[in-house]
Amino acid sequence: MAEEKNAATRAIREQMAQTQYREHSTPLYLTSSFTFDSAEAMAETFAGQREGIIYSRYNNPNVDELIAKACALEGTEAGFATASGMAAVFASIAALVQQGDHIVATRALFGSTHQILTNILPKWGVSFTYVEPDQPETWPAAVRENTVLFVTETPSNPGLKLVDLAAAGKLCQDHNLLFVVDNCFATPVLQRPAAYGADLVTHSATKWMDGQGRVLGGLLLGTQDVMDKVIAFCRHTGPAMSPFNAWVISKSLETLHLRMKAHCASALAMAQWLGEQPAVTQVHYPFLTSHPQHALARQQMTAGGGIVTFELAGGIAAAQRLLNSAQLCTRSSNLGDTRTILTHPATTTHSKLTPAERASVGITDGLVRMSVGLEAVADIQQDLLRGLQ
Repeated sequence: MAEEKNAATRAIREQMAQTQYREHSTPLYLTSSFTFDSAEAMAETFAGQREGIIYSRYNNPNVDELIAKACALEGTEAGFATASGMAAVFASIAALVQQGDHIVATRALFGSTHQILTNILPKWGVSFTYVEPDQPETWPAAVRENTVLFVTETPSNPGLKLVDLAAAGKLCQDHNLLFVVDNCFATPVLQRPAAYGADLVTHSATKWMDGQGRVLGGLLLGTQDVMDKVIAFCRHTGPAMSPFNAWVISKSLETLHLRMKAHCASALAMAQWLGEQPAVTQVHYPFLTSHPQHALARQQMTAGGGIVTFELAGGIAAAQRLLNSAQLCTRSSNLGDTRTILTHPATTTHSKLTPAERASVGITDGLVRMSVGLEAVADIQQDLLRGLQ
């Protein structure tokens, strides 16, 4: 039996077969379609009787390589790559529900995921119930006879609330629910939801997986039976990732372990430093002992991630002053970059939520989300001091 390789090694060495040119780095396959030696071979490939690549909306060598690497990292059986992270999130739900179904979801979700649940799925007769991410004892009461999915993200965007993955896995097993986890903030370097029973794991590969703010992408990774449904849905609805973006992200996965180690170390240092600043009233970071779910974070994550959020007493004015004063840090809605990024969720990424909805997930007017990059920590601190004084 072949020796099982470390996930970091597989992310580097998982690569498509070389062509006759014996290239060391994977070439790009920028083609919309593929040809066949005969009409019979074409018919057999379409019928699934012969292996082959038909069309880049279905699969492509670059996309297939990316999926193989991502599955190796997450410990999953199959996957599909989408054009964006939200395409992956939408497909993870839409492919698995039908009219009359019900979803249980943890309340602290990304703003666009919230919009899917509240404004899009109800038009198709799919209902949902929110539960508190940090109160697993209340989750069973939300399950109905027609509940089919438990949907969550952990850590949450932007409040960094955690979901007990073991408790969620048991809930889904006890009630025969499909378990869907957005693992974007942690990446498979820090946690692997499939190990806790997740049937489907989603990523915005735009973030840490690319890691340099270059391309958009999403990933759906899960068990073969669940992915069969997801792949069929995606092939016919068309949210496929482009070969070029897949090539870029596939190369980025080769350094994901090293990058996340550095991001997490800097983020922890920044979180500790921010806690000492008089203008900051509260810091949220899973590996701070002050985080209310610190013990859970240590239990299911290997490090705290690259995102730090913190509260400023002066509300929107103080947050905008901090962002406007930054000369090194970038003002952007993105995250997961080599460059440190500052975002004010209440007026940007979560601005479509009502004030009450923002309050329910801990998004205050003074909350700032910081995606900690790979710059020297002292330089990031110096840049923030200007707006904190």
